[in-house]
Amino acid sequence: MSKPASDTRLMVCYAYDNVMSLDIVGPLQVFATANDELALLGRVESYECMVVADQAGPIKTSSCIRLHADVARSDVSLKDIDTLFVPGGDGMPTLRKDVGLRQWLQDAEKKVTRLGSICSGALILAEAGLLDGRMATTHWSRCDEMARDFPAVHLMGDRLHSYDPTGLDGDPHVFTSAGVTAGIDLALAIVEADFGRTLALSVARRLVMFLKRPGGQAQFSSYLIPDKGVTSRLASLLDWVPGNLDQNLSLDVLADRAGMTPRTFSRVFTRDMGMSPARYIERVRVEAARALLQDDTMAISTVATLCGFRHPETLRRAFQRHLSVSPQEYAERFARKSLTPV
Repeated sequence: MSKPASDTRLMVCYAYDNVMSLDIVGPLQVFATANDELALLGRVESYECMVVADQAGPIKTSSCIRLHADVARSDVSLKDIDTLFVPGGDGMPTLRKDVGLRQWLQDAEKKVTRLGSICSGALILAEAGLLDGRMATTHWSRCDEMARDFPAVHLMGDRLHSYDPTGLDGDPHVFTSAGVTAGIDLALAIVEADFGRTLALSVARRLVMFLKRPGGQAQFSSYLIPDKGVTSRLASLLDWVPGNLDQNLSLDVLADRAGMTPRTFSRVFTRDMGMSPARYIERVRVEAARALLQDDTMAISTVATLCGFRHPETLRRAFQRHLSVSPQEYAERFARKSLTPV
């Protein structure tokens, strides 16, 4: 394999049979989209994406979609790789026993700039001893297994990823991410570290993501988990709401979306969710505002608009009701400083 240009970062994802396809294509799409955004700015496309496996050729994923590995991992020069990802999937338990892969990852840790995992891929890194003494996370369903098998790992199950280029709230060299879509959040954090927050947010918008979630955010909010008895019509609505918080989410609009009369909708919603539709919408908006306020470049008035509060005073009253602090106080406590683009 030829060496990439000096101004290009080689982003490599290792693939294997029964891997989770989204663990691979999600993060790599972020870097491809970052190239598109850089090109629009008249800048050089700076990411080269590659899939490697034990052998070049087709890889059957857990979704039965086949991905094509560009080259065998033995043909890749580790010193040319900027970032190496190890994804999760149903094939992960078998990979934990692979001595050759374990040695390859141990060698990679010494040579690549960044080594990260997606979802249950964290257990593969842990098996190689690369997470001992480090903060790590993984898919919530694998946290008990991680804690049991790897007690030397500082497991932080209630977060999206453990990457932090500053090293203050995570690790800039070896890091992990939680389930599936958290790999996209991790990739966006890497884009931010490389090129700044503005480009990362542009990529998030291009991918129609409502916001770029910080690594320390919980894998899920207890406010947003529906009861098991929720109806299918209501479940579809709940999936739709977080991406449309800036829209009119009145009772009539929600009822129409759910295909019910307002009276029936209000009754069904309160029964299944344990709160009124208005109360639920406000809680979701507060959750979204909390995440956005961790960006120190985001004005409170902008957060209010994006989250559907319309006016900062409405946002302030909602924060006082739910968190007993003002948005300004919350931002001063939890906002992370912007990174200088490289």
